[in-house]
Amino acid sequence: MYDSDHGITTGAVARHLGVSPTTVRSWDRRYGIGPLDRGDGRHRRWTPADVAMLEEMCRLTASGVPPAEAARTVRRARSSPDAPSVVAAAPVPAAAVPVTPAGEAVPETASPARRPTAGSGLPLGDVRQECRGLARAAVRLDSPAMEELLRTALAEYGLVTSWEEIMAPTLHAVGKKWESSEDRYVEVEHLLSWHISTTLRRAAASGPAAASQAPPVVLACVPSEQHTLPLEALAAGLAERGLPLRMFGAAVPAEALDAAVRRSGPAAVALWSQGRPTAHHALALHLARTAFGVRGARTAPLVLLAGPGWRGVPPAPGTVRPSGLREALAVISRLYGEDGGAG
Repeated sequence: MYDSDHGITTGAVARHLGVSPTTVRSWDRRYGIGPLDRGDGRHRRWTPADVAMLEEMCRLTASGVPPAEAARTVRRARSSPDAPSVVAAAPVPAAAVPVTPAGEAVPETASPARRPTAGSGLPLGDVRQECRGLARAAVRLDSPAMEELLRTALAEYGLVTSWEEIMAPTLHAVGKKWESSEDRYVEVEHLLSWHISTTLRRAAASGPAAASQAPPVVLACVPSEQHTLPLEALAAGLAERGLPLRMFGAAVPAEALDAAVRRSGPAAVALWSQGRPTAHHALALHLARTAFGVRGARTAPLVLLAGPGWRGVPPAPGTVRPSGLREALAVISRLYGEDGGAG
């Protein structure tokens, strides 16, 4: 990869890091973390030590550290006579110290997990540092960083917190940016959604085996609804608890959903609607009244009206409208005993 005499070009560095050449040049111009040897002054040539410095810059920004603070950290590591030759191996205690936009330390009473910082260009507001790191990685289309951030978040915070405070806010911010920027950031939303979906499905697959004889939970989007990620988060949460489920995905036709409910005899049906135009109230009422089982002991499923599309309409008998993933899991869990059988 390296020319021992001349180093490598900015384009080659960008491909190695998985970022754009513009990002590499911007870091050099704005933060002074370019190559030490400029050659003839016209073209940047990057040595292995220079590239190691940029790798550490990527690692820090992907973890939620503001770019300016990350650059100060790697510059200190490079200028220190005792710093190791590979910058990524140098200790970075300053990355954990919150700073204001002016570079001053935030008082210790402020939470290090939540602070307003810039860097991703997305309207995030006051969110966890991990959320900002995920947003920066998404904007850079940095798949390895997103993969690592999502895996670490699940391990550290668990599914519900990771979804409510890291994944969902980042998805919401990307969606708002896309709507306000004339179809820019579409590629960011697609890549981020794919990685979140992959992470949620892995979590669902790693859950304990569900009781084979217990009635399942049916998960489906109403007809014309394409947003499946919230249902995938619910599926992962149910799998984590060892509860049986059947995921039918996006835009399930009413006739198919009716057939699925009659054939599987579920304890609950979660219907996702992202917006009011897709909310299908007649379908929800029909499913809540669908009885199955042996004669004289027929039951009907509890229907969860999940998603913002159901807001504004009081739940009918046999339906509930959970406020989010945590409440949906609690409602469904109460339907089951400790052995996974329907209660």
